[in-house]
Amino acid sequence: MTSTVLMTRNETLNIETDVTAENRTAIASMLEKVLASTYVLYHKTQGFHWNVTGPMFLSVHELTERQYKSLSKAVDKLAERIRTLGEPAPMGLTGYINDSQVADQSEFPTVGQMLETLAQDHLMVADEMRGIVEAAEKLKDVYTADLLTSRIGEHEEAAWMLKALAAS
Repeated sequence: MTSTVLMTRNETLNIETDVTAENRTAIASMLEKVLASTYVLYHKTQGFHWNVTGPMFLSVHELTERQYKSLSKAVDKLAERIRTLGEPAPMGLTGYINDSQVADQSEFPTVGQMLETLAQDHLMVADEMRGIVEAAEKLKDVYTADLLTSRIGEHEEAAWMLKALAAS
């Protein structure tokens, strides 16, 4: 017998804050899109990590491992922020793929293509976050703005490292 206490719940939670319910819903909706992009980038980075070969193997393998671990933590923080805003966190891989700015990857590119693809994907996610930072600030959600501002720096640093490695 399944206890109702252990069931997942998808309703909006009533949360009292200076950010209005309407604004929290709007911000959560924007965060769902960036969560999708982050999740797809996480998966792509891990796939490249698993499949890299050649003379740059160790460098790329170690860098992508650090990056996918960072992305995994980011996915959790973004989903938890959506819940903190009172909205359900999205579920289902199809939704993530459909809502992501980052393209899914099923082919096996060269190492150079891997690095360039990941660098561009990181910059794309950073740009996607910039728009949400601006909206969150206008809607008085400084925590979300701060969370994403920090993530933007991490994405830009990841892109820099990937591009620097590709230049070798």
